[in-house]
Amino acid sequence: MITKKCPQCKNLISINSPTCLYCGRPNKFVTNDYVKRKWDRNYKNNKINFSKILISNKTLFLVIFALLIIIVSLYL
Repeated sequence: MITKKCPQCKNLISINSPTCLYCGRPNKFVTNDYVKRKWDRNYKNNKINFSKILISNKTLFLVIFALLIIIVSLYL
């Protein structure tokens, strides 16, 4: 486990910890990366992919249109 000194209380803390266990000071090196990674992951998961929706709508439209043509051609 890699450790470093807390700038405020000078105790050794893990680089991976988000805050100092002794004084509670945020570990800026980890906190910025952690927040950015977490935000990017959540942002990418929550983003709507319109290309998939458009493709599924086009496909649905084509299937319905083809069925409509078949039904109309059977009755004529």
